[in-house]
Amino acid sequence: MEFEESGIGEECGVFGCVAAGEWPTQLEVAQILTLGLVALQHRGQESAGIVISDGASPPTYTVHKGMGLVSHAFPPEAQMKLRYGNLGICHTRYSTTGISELQNCQPFVVDTLHGKIAVAHNGELVNASALRKKVMRHGVGLSTSSDSELITQLLALTPPTEELDSPDWVARIKNIMTETPTSYSLLVMFKDAIYAVRDPYGNRPLCIGQLVPIAKLRNQGAEDRDTEGWVVSSESCSFQSIGARYYREVLPGEIVQISKHGVKSLTVVPRPEGDPPAFCIFEYVYFARPDSIFEGQMVYTVRQRCGQRLAIEHPTNADVVSTVPESATPAALGYAQQSGLPYVEVLCKNRYVGRTFIQPNTRLRQLGVAKKFGALTDNFSGKRVVLIDDSIVRGNTISPIIKLLKEAGATEVHIRVASPPIRFPCYMGINIPTKEELIANMPEFKDIAGYIGADTVEYLTVEGLVSAVQEGIASVQKDKIMSSTNRSNTRVGHCTACLTGKYPVELEW
Repeated sequence: MEFEESGIGEECGVFGCVAAGEWPTQLEVAQILTLGLVALQHRGQESAGIVISDGASPPTYTVHKGMGLVSHAFPPEAQMKLRYGNLGICHTRYSTTGISELQNCQPFVVDTLHGKIAVAHNGELVNASALRKKVMRHGVGLSTSSDSELITQLLALTPPTEELDSPDWVARIKNIMTETPTSYSLLVMFKDAIYAVRDPYGNRPLCIGQLVPIAKLRNQGAEDRDTEGWVVSSESCSFQSIGARYYREVLPGEIVQISKHGVKSLTVVPRPEGDPPAFCIFEYVYFARPDSIFEGQMVYTVRQRCGQRLAIEHPTNADVVSTVPESATPAALGYAQQSGLPYVEVLCKNRYVGRTFIQPNTRLRQLGVAKKFGALTDNFSGKRVVLIDDSIVRGNTISPIIKLLKEAGATEVHIRVASPPIRFPCYMGINIPTKEELIANMPEFKDIAGYIGADTVEYLTVEGLVSAVQEGIASVQKDKIMSSTNRSNTRVGHCTACLTGKYPVELEW
């Protein structure tokens, strides 16, 4: 919960759709794109954009972008404008680079020598400064501060080895992947296809879904002729709401072509020899929706295992286990299951309290957390409470909650955190406060329990988190597509840089 209050956020979410079969399609591509974005809203609330195409040669692009939530950015009149199309990509944004303005809203569309391309990007380039200089040396101006525009312009540049009349988009994408190792998941739309791309370290997620008739949605034996279209998304949680089945993940370093003819793996760009993958471990801890699937396992189940591991590492003499609603609930249930303590709710969240319209006058400041939470006193009065949270970032959110519980009758409040202390910034697409702002780097951390008013405070260890994540990962070497790809990309590995300071690649500024 403190991630939400401290401003830590995922950079963005990407989604794409291609209708299968004959074009023009009867599939409502624009509606699928919009619903896909709504399901990814937790990944970004700043702005949203859709680019839809008829897939002709040359194609006709229709673009709509707006600030705020998807529901605000796409009013009925905008959806009417987008209703004709056979394929499209879209994006919802939470900026880590680039200021909050409509001009930074994705997808970006540019004219190239060979026609228009549209690009949507999730991540943050670790060597963006050097790449910006390269683009500008070619005489190309950049109108925004976004990494995504930079990627779009790099794709538009003609490589020296390319014939002028035959663009090789795979070669262009590989060229970018060679020049910048991480962090990005990309959707590139050109003519009648979408190219789905994941950086060689697999730092940001990307997966593919298959649109089938609703009657056959649960039938795993559905044939190819049943396919109505293909979708690609930052998270698989978006598939259920549009009637799509989970198909597979895009591999680290893989370039996949998605067209009306199906899904085709074009190539896999390898990492430097010996380097493991570096999928962001905080996708599991907080950022992803709990019903999403990464590496063959559901995020909800991983969070439960984190809670179980936390109970093993830090048992507590207490009467009940609870959570700060609601991202830490799976971990709290896991802790309760492992410890044998009953799980109860101690807080009732007011879901309709926004942050913008409440004026911070003195009386409301004194009420503090009571504006957002009500205490369910009958469940814990006179009892010792273990309160599970997903993080303590600055420490200014959990403290008033502890005070509220104690004033409402809890005899003790023990805080257990289902992730390790965050000590370092992220430079790969996650908005984390500066090192000085993190409570784990402050002098108060030596007595954090006293600082926030808890009886005890304990964190899950880095080893415990990695163990909980990797325990359930299915053996990707058994996946049917691996036989034709570079096996160095089938290893398991996760980025823990914000916890350990060990970044997967050298940072360039």
